[in-house]
Amino acid sequence: MNSQQHLEVKQTWIPKKERIWVFGAMAVSTIYLIWQLWSLFHLPSTTIHSRLFERTFKDYGSNARIALFVVVSNYILAFIIKQRTLGKFAHLKKGLVMLLRIVKKYHVTIAILAIALILLHTVAVFMFGFKWDFNNISGLLALIVLLPVPISGLFRYRRLDKKWHLRCGLAFAVLFLIHAFL
Repeated sequence: MNSQQHLEVKQTWIPKKERIWVFGAMAVSTIYLIWQLWSLFHLPSTTIHSRLFERTFKDYGSNARIALFVVVSNYILAFIIKQRTLGKFAHLKKGLVMLLRIVKKYHVTIAILAIALILLHTVAVFMFGFKWDFNNISGLLALIVLLPVPISGLFRYRRLDKKWHLRCGLAFAVLFLIHAFL
């Protein structure tokens, strides 16, 4: 009985094989976030209200958009692969499976980097001047829906999330697409 209890391994929040990538992405994101926030807060006030600064915060959003497309492609590729209609195209399915493996491997790390870019985008928008228009409100709603996604992602590792990570992530994706393209 004692040996059986000894063999029980307590599952950690982040699996060992992903730990280095997750902590590495967190470190890189934190350093980049601090560096960019420091440079944003040390800009002259005339620069903050110029077209050049507007382009700067839109660049943060565009870079986050690219990263989020990679993150969301994890779910899209998995959905496509599960469809039975791909049986006719075995070579295409093999390619999609290989692409899904790569996307799954970097899903969390790219998501962490995307969250840092989203935070920079949000701070810069508020520095530029938040206006109560459709674009800013949809972005704010997307940010609010994004907040539980990383937390439910941690619960996802232990299979305790009850699909909240997927639901919140898809809700964020819809709001993010509305914000980015409308």
